[in-house]
Amino acid sequence: MSAAASPEPDRDCPLCPRLHDFIAAWREREPRWFNAPVPTFMPPEGEDSVKLLIVGLAPGLRGANRTGRPFTGDYAGDLLYGTLIAQGLARGEFKARPDDGLQLVGTAITNAVRCVPPENKPVGAEIATCRTFLKPTIARFPNLRAILTLGSIAHQSTVRALGGRVAALPFRHGGRQEAGGITLFSSYHCSRYNTNTGVLTEDMFVNVFREIAAFLQG
Repeated sequence: MSAAASPEPDRDCPLCPRLHDFIAAWREREPRWFNAPVPTFMPPEGEDSVKLLIVGLAPGLRGANRTGRPFTGDYAGDLLYGTLIAQGLARGEFKARPDDGLQLVGTAITNAVRCVPPENKPVGAEIATCRTFLKPTIARFPNLRAILTLGSIAHQSTVRALGGRVAALPFRHGGRQEAGGITLFSSYHCSRYNTNTGVLTEDMFVNVFREIAAFLQG
C-alpha cells in the first residue's frame, strides 16, 4: 500500500516539513513523549464495528502529541471521553493516559491533521496534505454511518474528503447534513478555550452526542 493510500502516516512522515521539523525539535526536548503522527483510536472490535468516526483538528502539544492517543492528556479529552462514556460510545474510565483501559464502542477517533502544529494552527497546505490520510481513514470503515466533525477546519476537510463542496455543506454547531452517503454531524471543538469563553457549554456538546446516539440506534 502506498503512503498516499494508507490511513496512517509513517512515524517520520516528511510530507509537511514545518510539522516534521517541529516534532523533531520536541523529540530532542522531550524524548519520552510520543512526538509523532497520532494514529486513529480504534475500538477493540475492529474496523467493521465502527459506525461513528469523530474527526478533531490536530493533536495538542501536551495532549495527544505527548501520549499518542487522540484527545488524551489535555482538557478536551475530559469532556469528549466523559460524554462518550455517558452515551454508551465508550466504556471504562478515562484517566487521561493511553494505558487507562478505556475502550471505544462502535466509534473511532482521528484528527484532520495527524501531527501537532505550532500554536495549534495548521496551515492550509498541511490540512490538504493530511487529507491523503483522512480519505482512506474514512474508507477503512465499511459500516460507517456517521461522522462528527469538531470545529470548522475538521469539518471542511472532512467535507472535501467525502467529495462534497464546503459552500454547500457549511459548518455550524449542531449541524446535520448528508455527504458522500454519510450523515455528517458537527460541533464546536471541545477545547478549553471554547468552554471557558462560553462558545461551547457542556449541555451543547452533550446534546450533539444525544442526537448522534439516537441516530445510530435508529
